[in-house]
Amino acid sequence: MGAEGGVSHGRVLLKLSGEALSGGGGNGIDRTTMEEICAQIASVTSLNVQLAIVIGGGNFFRGVNASTMGVDKVTADYVGMLATVMNALVLQSALQAAGVAAKVQSAIPVTPIAESYKRDQALKDLENRCVVIFAAGTGNPFFTTDTAASLRAIEVGADMMLKATKVDGVYSEDPVTNPDATKYEQISYDEVLEKRLAVMDATAVALCREHNMPLRVFAISQPGSLMRIIKGENEGTLILNEA
Repeated sequence: MGAEGGVSHGRVLLKLSGEALSGGGGNGIDRTTMEEICAQIASVTSLNVQLAIVIGGGNFFRGVNASTMGVDKVTADYVGMLATVMNALVLQSALQAAGVAAKVQSAIPVTPIAESYKRDQALKDLENRCVVIFAAGTGNPFFTTDTAASLRAIEVGADMMLKATKVDGVYSEDPVTNPDATKYEQISYDEVLEKRLAVMDATAVALCREHNMPLRVFAISQPGSLMRIIKGENEGTLILNEA
């Protein structure tokens, strides 16, 4: 997928965590934060960039913590998938209110509130400048939404995968607990795995590495960060097969 209109990336997949919608509160959806994210998305789609989104559900439910409630892992993962559907529907509505065409495709059937995932239809929608929001992860337990994002990025032929986080890139350690942590401007997938950096789970990293999918980790809370990436600026941390 070639770039056009003066941008460096013509088709990208954005991984949004559920927490990114909460405005720092960790739970629920913050209206101001949602509006700011939608404004960034609208700005890049106005440049004819084709944008797909995979969204998490941690602001409503985290399967990894469900064991403390006596919920088995498989059930917890399915509940987490439903949480991503809720976020996807809210994001779709907010984007449409901002004048951006958007559709939700779910990896588990939830008709009539969302379409089921179909790659061919997703590609058609992207080519028609519609933002496609992929919900319910991979549709299978034991896989994270990071893995779903890597998979969907590969399936739709994205030029790059973008992961929006709370920090402005990848660090040698958690910069919140260690202010002396080193930020990487660029790093390889092999180094991410060797150093066990908390970027994504190993399955997601391996998928990107195997399919040569560039990944940029950045803070979407920084105004204009998404646009700067689309224009090819050095925002956050770039992860490649060779750094």
